[in-house]
Amino acid sequence: MPQNPTTVLKELKAGKFAPIYFLDGEEPFYVDLITEFVEKNAIAEHERGFNQIILYGKDSNMGLILNNARKFPMMADRQVVIVKEFQSLPDLGKEDSQKLLISYLQNPLPSTILVLAHKYKKLDGRSALYKELDKRAVYVRSDKVSDYKLNAWIDEYFKEMGHSIDPRACQLLADSIGNNLEVLTNEVGKMLINFDGATQVTTEHISKYIGINKEYNNFEFLKAIGFRDVGKANKIVYHFSQNPKNNPVIPLFSLLYTYFTRIALIHQARVYSDSQVASVIGVPPFVAKEYVAAARNYKLGKVIEVFRYIKEADLRFKGVDSGSLSESENLRELVYKILH
Repeated sequence: MPQNPTTVLKELKAGKFAPIYFLDGEEPFYVDLITEFVEKNAIAEHERGFNQIILYGKDSNMGLILNNARKFPMMADRQVVIVKEFQSLPDLGKEDSQKLLISYLQNPLPSTILVLAHKYKKLDGRSALYKELDKRAVYVRSDKVSDYKLNAWIDEYFKEMGHSIDPRACQLLADSIGNNLEVLTNEVGKMLINFDGATQVTTEHISKYIGINKEYNNFEFLKAIGFRDVGKANKIVYHFSQNPKNNPVIPLFSLLYTYFTRIALIHQARVYSDSQVASVIGVPPFVAKEYVAAARNYKLGKVIEVFRYIKEADLRFKGVDSGSLSESENLRELVYKILH
């Protein structure tokens, strides 16, 4: 089975390097993070000129990669060969090329650290190559973080950075940025450089340093929808329409779909206490209270209607029966249908 990225990173930070790393998955964050760590830490800086080779999949072939991997280091204990964008290797899908790699996997050069970074997709788990990589390499699978796990991921990330984050601030980040870990960590990084020591991050910090408005954001938008607060929801939609660059419509459709999916799960499970709801839909207890209220405001029949409204709005955004509606008008109409 592929290994957990954080476990492999801990081993690398402890100075434990293996001969072969195969990194794949739909989430590029950990693929890049592990690749970069090996590139910067596997050998001393003064040794990299002769003993570190960076290749790119689209400009390489399997023979070139393995010929470099079989070279001995010059005046050093080991060398590093990194292949970025390995998924773009022209002959990766060819049986002969895969046999060459399997042969190397079965007898790797101990003085070489070979990193194959296969981004944005997963290797076919039925293939002979997958089975050999799983058996003989450090195989890391970097999956997308599910929405219901995102809060926990953010909380843990702040701990790793030596800070902590207030649950409401955590929810604000999750709802406003989503599970694109590269974007999320970049924004968090810009904020953290403003702190001298360990800090408990609040919504005020996020508003000040990341620029997410405390009143007009995705978190408050969903809250207004859940409580059927027509006035507040319309104010936020108006704010979004005045700042379309910072508040694109498509992610809002996705957020609403996820939000009402959770409400549907509550009705399906027939649980309406805060603790039970938090467990069923995977949100913090303070957010569960809002979902309990939303489930009271939106019975299952209405939730099913909302799914249809979201689909229609998404199709209009893509040009199907859109007429003369602008993006902001499309969003306003969707919100009107949900709330009334």
